[in-house]
Amino acid sequence: MAVAALIVAAGRGLRAGAEAPKQYRRLGGQPVLCRALAPFLAEPGIGPVLVVIGSDDDARYRNAIGELGESVQARLLPPSYGGESRQDSVRAGLRALSQAGFAGAVLVHDAARALVSSALIARALAACHDTRAAVPALALTDTVKRLGSDGRIVETPPRDRLVSVQTPQAFAFETLLAAHEAAFAAGARGFTDDSALMEWAGHEVATFAGDPMNLKLTHPDDFAAAERRLGRDLVTRVGTGYDVHAFAEGDHVWLGGVSLPHGRGVAAHSDGDVGLHALTDALLGALADGDIGSHFPPSDPQWRGASSDRFLAFAVERVAARGGRIDHLDLTIICEAPKVGPHRDAIRARIAAIAGLRLDQVGVKATTSERLGFTGRGEGLAALATATIRLPEPE
Repeated sequence: MAVAALIVAAGRGLRAGAEAPKQYRRLGGQPVLCRALAPFLAEPGIGPVLVVIGSDDDARYRNAIGELGESVQARLLPPSYGGESRQDSVRAGLRALSQAGFAGAVLVHDAARALVSSALIARALAACHDTRAAVPALALTDTVKRLGSDGRIVETPPRDRLVSVQTPQAFAFETLLAAHEAAFAAGARGFTDDSALMEWAGHEVATFAGDPMNLKLTHPDDFAAAERRLGRDLVTRVGTGYDVHAFAEGDHVWLGGVSLPHGRGVAAHSDGDVGLHALTDALLGALADGDIGSHFPPSDPQWRGASSDRFLAFAVERVAARGGRIDHLDLTIICEAPKVGPHRDAIRARIAAIAGLRLDQVGVKATTSERLGFTGRGEGLAALATATIRLPEPE
């Protein structure tokens, strides 16, 4: 039987406490959405995989899945746009699968459950063959109380008959789609998961063993807990970078992502920002991942005049893709002119913005060479950079 995966990632996630939707925040160096997707894309028993996203999230979605390999991305159907509620979003995803000609069974999973395991997915796949509706369930360890409208306890249900449920939930595709359409037609709203909607439609729902590690990211503390659960030892690595450019005709110089007025420009294939070039090489060096020239060869015309923030952002993404973290970036600019001091704060802020760091994680210094050498003679300028990162210990 064909099985599709429907990943629900259209919510705003405001309770998680960040400006961006929580499914696009990073967890262990990767976007939450990528972590939720990867086990489904790696499962040979799953055919099409469709993600339901917010109507304003196209760019976020493209950037996130861009961190997956091309062969992996090829398994994804074009995303579908969600609605005002989770219920609306699931119905939209199911309709998109139907329009793509899918029939069989479907696993519906919340992107906010980024620690889903391949073992749990295997149990969900097995449930597809045994029943028309099944959900992963965990026995409750805490006593549960039911409250009245005044906030006082009115009942203590027997704990041995209660469970909490998770995703992925497994359903016969046509049955789930029909239940969603019936609920939509009847104006039945407020279902927080698909098993509740199936119960409303009169279907029996079975359970299979859930996974205590399958945490749902809802509040800020959940992200900290998930980071601890991912816990692998991180090893500190340090890289250095150096770049130099000669002055040429022009009226400004790019330094650390900021344009500084100057009587000369620089001779360069890109915008000639020695600061960002040195920082890029420092990060790539810490990763043992070549240098700026190996990734952006000056012989390639597409990089002619390119803004160097693209190079630094690339190196930052390479760190994240390895599950690493940047602890500190330090830049020293060497030139007689232009004067860097008046622009230091703007340069620090720009580097921090490109690298996704706090301002206190970026150091910028400037010095002269006491009129010695090519910088002392005003023939050009140079930069030295150091990057301190942490990477997961190799397994």
